[in-house]
Order: sequence, then structure tokens, then C-alpha cells
Amino acid sequence: MPQPPSAASSRDEPVIRERGDACPGALRLHAADDGFLARVRLPGGLLTRRQASALALAADRFGDGHLELTSRGNVQLRGLADGCGAGLAELLDGAGLLPAPSHERVRNIVATPLSGLEGPDRPDALAWALEFDRLLCASPWAAALSGRFLFAFDDGRGDVASLGPDVTVLGRPDGRALVLLGRAADAVELAGQDAPGAVLTAARYFLDAAAEAGTQAWRVAELPAEHSLNTAEFGRRLDAAGLPATNAGPVDRPYAPPPTPSGADGRDRATLCVLPPLGRLDSAQWRVLAQVADEGSGELRVTPWRSVILPAASAHGAARIEDAGLILAPGSAWESVTACTGRPGCAKSRADVRADARAVADRARGPLPVHWSGCERRCGHPRGTAWVDLVATGSGYRLAAPGRPVRDDVRPSELAAALADARTDPDVVKK
Repeated sequence: MPQPPSAASSRDEPVIRERGDACPGALRLHAADDGFLARVRLPGGLLTRRQASALALAADRFGDGHLELTSRGNVQLRGLADGCGAGLAELLDGAGLLPAPSHERVRNIVATPLSGLEGPDRPDALAWALEFDRLLCASPWAAALSGRFLFAFDDGRGDVASLGPDVTVLGRPDGRALVLLGRAADAVELAGQDAPGAVLTAARYFLDAAAEAGTQAWRVAELPAEHSLNTAEFGRRLDAAGLPATNAGPVDRPYAPPPTPSGADGRDRATLCVLPPLGRLDSAQWRVLAQVADEGSGELRVTPWRSVILPAASAHGAARIEDAGLILAPGSAWESVTACTGRPGCAKSRADVRADARAVADRARGPLPVHWSGCERRCGHPRGTAWVDLVATGSGYRLAAPGRPVRDDVRPSELAAALADARTDPDVVKK
């Protein structure tokens, strides 16, 4: 199976860390070149209209008037002024976005965005995710988790399960669930209602193993081999917690592509999938989404693919969204195109990658995802699929694509043609 071109360089390996992770949060702000940055965790990607409105207000009052969607279904605010932390925290807390300040950076919880919206054939993974968030926030020890540790609740289709989670729940049609630890091939099986508690048990198991290893591991894959998590011990811990489980043995990990842009298509009410180009919206566009959501189900679901699901939206609402410059029609040049912040927001970036992506988007279409990076860190790159990798060099871009030789310095004048060619490789099959 083809792997992303940078898979070898990005693969987690056992390491010895000398410090905790530096991931930003809503309370721990990150100093960037364009001001401070706040990352607001949204377990399951779920927002109420009131919470969405609070984020727009925060972007206008404290930041640069924009909101960014992340590859874990969270929202970032940029350009924040020095000294705004207390005011921002008060605003977010009042909207219910900081239920546990000590845990706000560890609430990295993704869930199948369309779960519960397509009939009763699959379990409601979002409900599991929300119950797990409640358990997580109520567990003082869980605050010791890294801000990079990822939990995924998948309704069985395999969309968020492909994002490289540390703990994965896979729903089954009979209402039961499989729980997998890291990249392990085998799983435990238990009643679906017990899945949130089982994931909490897995988190405690990881922290115990990390403490015993003494390496300050941030993620399951970083544990030394002699301290790796195993299904047998996990099963014993589940039994001790009153969560009976059986060893399901090796299981096939399903894969499903992310939801694609979709509108009302002539229906009075429909579930919309809204794609903001490069996952960035201004506060006016964001408020349109909040208003359309309020006229429908009252909720927004931010996906790990930098889109927004609006259940039960009206046809009139869909038209307003498109009028605001957001994408609802499939086949857009912006599908599967992502980028890091780049210049001027990031001091490490060698290029304004977003501007470069906009300049060639219409001329560089193709089925393979592409990610633009200002440096070798490749922040926010795709996971779970093969992808085309562009890294700024200062005079151009290094281009790597599955099944093709690396091009070390593609000049700006060559980018559109080179990228279009790389994205249409017929021999590449997605996972």
C-alpha cells in the first residue's frame, strides 16, 4: 500500500524527551510572528451556535478577525494581542468551551463527523466521544497526558480511525465496539456503552507505561518496545474496572475518505458539508455558518479535514453560505489542498505558502491530496492517505509524490504543471 512520501521522516519512534510538549491551548498561548495563537479544543468537533458565536467574537475582539480549522477538528485564533489571555479565557469559559481548565489541552478527541446523521445502521460515535470527554475532564490524573495524544471514536466506517490515533474505538453494527491501542493489530471487544470508560482506562494504562519507561513519551508509538501496550494487560485492566471485554484478535482497520463538499441539492433540508479554502474563514463567514446552524439543528461539527458539517440546514441557508465565498459544490479546486500557516505568521517558514497555493489552485487539480509546507516540520499534513508533499526551499519547493522521484527545487513558474502531474499519478491508491 503506498505511503505518504514523508512517512519515514514523520513516523513516531521511541524517543527520550527532556520536556513536555509545547502544544498551544486556549490558556497556554503560543507566540507567533503575527501575534499570539490560541487553540480551542472541540471534542468530537461539536459546537453549539452560541459557542460558535463566542469564537467569532473572540477573533474580532482579541485577534485578527479570522478563524482556522485544524487537522484535529479544533479551531485556532491568530494575531492575538499580548495580555489578552484573561479576557479570552473569560469569554470562552462563559460559552462553555473551558469545562476543565486543567485539562483543556488534552481534550484531543475526534469522532466520525457524519455519525448519527445517516440512519440507525451505525452507532452514534459522537455520543461516545462526548461521554468520554466528560469522564476525561473528571479525572485529575488525565491532565498529565500530552497535548498531542489523540483519541478517535469511529462509527465503523474508518474515517477518523485512519488519522493515527493513540486510542481508537471502532463501532460495530450490533452496537458493540472494538478498542485498539496505537497501531496494534489486535483489539478488545466490549459493549458499546462501555467504550468511553474503556478509552479512559487505556489512557491511564498509557500514563502508567510512560512513567515506568521514564522517557516522557507523548504518544503510544513513542513507548520503548519493552513498555509497549498490549491487549492482554489492557483486558485485565478493563476487567478490574468492571468493563468486561474479550480479545477480538487481529482486526482489519477499515478506511473511508473524508466527507466531500455537499449542498442542499434541491432539498428543503439537508446535511451540508462546507469547505473553507485552506481551512480559514473570516469572522463574517463564520457567523453565516452559525446563523445557518441556528436555523437547522443548532449545531456545527468541525471535521479533522478542515470542513464544517451543518445538519438539517435549509436550502436558503446553503445559498447564503455560497454567497459568503464558502464551498458546497464537489469538484472544487480546493478539495484536498491544505497548507501550514507559512509567512508571515510563522518565523520558520521560507515562503507564503497560502499565497502560493492560491496562485496555482485552479491549474493544479488532481485526485491526490497536496500539502504545502513552509519548512520540514510539515505542520498539519494529511494522515491516513498517500499525499503530495511540497516543502519551501527559499527559492522554490521540494516536491515529493508517491511513485515518483523527488524534485529538489521546483521553481515558482513550474509549480502548477509539476503539481498537476504529481497529483494525477494513476498508480497511487488511497488507503
